[in-house]
Amino acid sequence: MDLKKIFSQCKSIAIIGVSNDQTKASTIVMKYMQEYGFKVFPVNPSAKGQKILGEEVFAKITDIKSSIDIVDVFRPSSEALEIAKDTVKIGAKVLWLQLGIRSNAAKSIVELNKIEYIEDKCTKVEYEKLFKNE
Repeated sequence: MDLKKIFSQCKSIAIIGVSNDQTKASTIVMKYMQEYGFKVFPVNPSAKGQKILGEEVFAKITDIKSSIDIVDVFRPSSEALEIAKDTVKIGAKVLWLQLGIRSNAAKSIVELNKIEYIEDKCTKVEYEKLFKNE
């Protein structure tokens, strides 16, 4: 998988598990990706209808009407399989599980559907590594 290509071609990200708490990793990542030109859709059922960093919060990725390139997951590994199924439903290009999150079942489902699978990596950290000096 070519992360540079993913970041260059994929400009919309649904971040599952974003919080209103500005100190949480998910919110820090959302803000960072927004600053670098990504359209970010926050997903958190308990904050549905609120705004986080100026964007309307959705309960689940299947509620988002725009097309999503990357589904970025800040949820426990045990939830990854259901998220993978929704990722296939919406036709996203990448399922990205954040640091510490892994799921062989989720990997199988998305790869069968020609969707890139990334696990145990942070979008912000990987983006910084690739583009910080450009």
